Amino acid sequence: MCWPFTCIDLALRTCTTAFRSRLARDIVALIAALLLAPSALAQTVESLVMPGQLTESHGKFEMECKKCHTPFKKTEQNRLCQDCHKPVAADIVNKAGYHGRSPALQGKDCRACHTDHKGRAARIADFDHRRFDHAQADFALANAHTKLECDACHRAGVRFREAPSACIACHRKDDKHKGELGEKCHECHNDSTWKDARFDHAKTRFALTGKHHEAKCEACHANNRFKDTPRACFACHRKEDAHKGRYGDKCESCHSAADWKSQFNHARQARYPLLGKHATAKCDTCHRAPLYSEKLPTRCVACHKTDDVHKGRLGDKCETCHREQGWKSTTFDHDRDTRFPLANKHKAEKCHSCHRGPPAGKLATTCVSCHRSDDVHKGRFGKECERCHGDAGWKPALFDHARSTRYVLRDAHARLKCDACHIGTLYVKDGAKALATDCRSCHRGDDVHKGQLGANCAACHTEKLWTGVKYDHNRSKFPLTGAHFRLECKACHKSPQYKDAPSECSKCHMREDVHKRTLGARCETCHTTRSWKAWDFDHTRRTRYPLDGAHLRATCISCHRQAVSDTKAAIAPVSSNCFACHSGDDTHSGGFGVVCERCHITRDWKTLSSGAARGR
Repeated sequence: MCWPFTCIDLALRTCTTAFRSRLARDIVALIAALLLAPSALAQTVESLVMPGQLTESHGKFEMECKKCHTPFKKTEQNRLCQDCHKPVAADIVNKAGYHGRSPALQGKDCRACHTDHKGRAARIADFDHRRFDHAQADFALANAHTKLECDACHRAGVRFREAPSACIACHRKDDKHKGELGEKCHECHNDSTWKDARFDHAKTRFALTGKHHEAKCEACHANNRFKDTPRACFACHRKEDAHKGRYGDKCESCHSAADWKSQFNHARQARYPLLGKHATAKCDTCHRAPLYSEKLPTRCVACHKTDDVHKGRLGDKCETCHREQGWKSTTFDHDRDTRFPLANKHKAEKCHSCHRGPPAGKLATTCVSCHRSDDVHKGRFGKECERCHGDAGWKPALFDHARSTRYVLRDAHARLKCDACHIGTLYVKDGAKALATDCRSCHRGDDVHKGQLGANCAACHTEKLWTGVKYDHNRSKFPLTGAHFRLECKACHKSPQYKDAPSECSKCHMREDVHKRTLGARCETCHTTRSWKAWDFDHTRRTRYPLDGAHLRATCISCHRQAVSDTKAAIAPVSSNCFACHSGDDTHSGGFGVVCERCHITRDWKTLSSGAARGR
């Protein structure tokens, strides 16, 4: 069967019912077409068997089925697609791009995703943009790129594969360098942020070292200009030139990128080693004129004439005594070169503290020759300062009072100054009297007792302090017991004249006397020093009137009503006659006399004695 009829047969067996109906109606036209030219016949047959129109991009091949199809060989279709779409074919071979990298596309036919004959407006390559895994393409999205929309990089009308991958293609407007550093943005920047630049400055002609490594880019590259940046130190550091140009513009001759401190080797390059203080001195301390204009003198006095505190009195050879470590560090050994070794305070003194005049005369070596003005004793203790003091300092005095005298200084006495006791002139032999050692001789003015307690201060006080002494009151005529033991001294002793304090209870406890003197002034008769509430008076044993009956329940003041005025008097006498207290209770109105006890008993008035009952 020839090719056209083969196509018809194939179409009849594979096409839909609707298509077969249309084909039957046009059979007459088909027979007529068989009589036409072969090319016209082929076009007519292809148009009859075509399932639908091709898309816009394939429309020009609508009458050329062989562009995409090979009769009876479906496996050839992939090859035909790749013959037209050569970039896709190259991706598949090189395993690049989405078609060459995606595992989901491996072994699949093109028509599995790209079906045609759906009309001119159909989209042959439609897919879900949001779910597309960009990592399967040649440009994996990371960091800031993952937040972008597709159309931010894929422009309308441009194939996805044709989207540029170079940074500059999208970020040309973001290039603050204005193209001066080329288009390889990724060499310095990453896709996280533009500000996080990772540029290896060592690959340029100016490697960053020392302080340069810590400097910000804009410190040298002003206005984001990087090319033609000057590399000479003076170009950037002109304002920091403390020498004001006097040392030229080759900063690197002395300085390094580590810091401004000079690295100039003065010993090797200037033949004058800098030692001691010279090593830390600034250059312009000595080099005040432009560098190399004149040769500086090397003698000390040339630079240090104004530093000579001796005012030329010791000559101009400073190096005889001094060294470069400092003026205070001298090579002169006073112990070795003189007969007066320096020790302690003397060793730390400056030379002119003693050597105040021309060095011609010899200085006296006695203490008083230098320290007369320091003598706080005003000459009263003599001129032999060394007997009490040493060269370590005026304080403390070296005089041993215990060994050199018969009076040992203890506690507060040990802290006193000498002239606190020694008011007169020391060591006066003619008519001089030794100081008394009793307390009163020095502390008469401190005696607050006004001599009332005698002259033996040591009986109560110690050398530690006058106040806070603990006196044993039991040694007095008034031992402290009970509540008295807990009282402060001033509670009873209103003044330091302690013997003036009264010993009678009523003198101190007048306010506490709830009896209003009706029981006398001798509180100790009933009360003790433990407390007022603790009292005990045995009326039967200590008086001639035993208490019984209702009398036992009566209060003291019920009978003892008369107050006494004398602070030392005992209780006022009270009559033991019943009528003296109970005259108001006599219902007989005196008819039976005043001897109530003949009929009544002390238990109560209503109960009569047995004798009275019989007499009735």
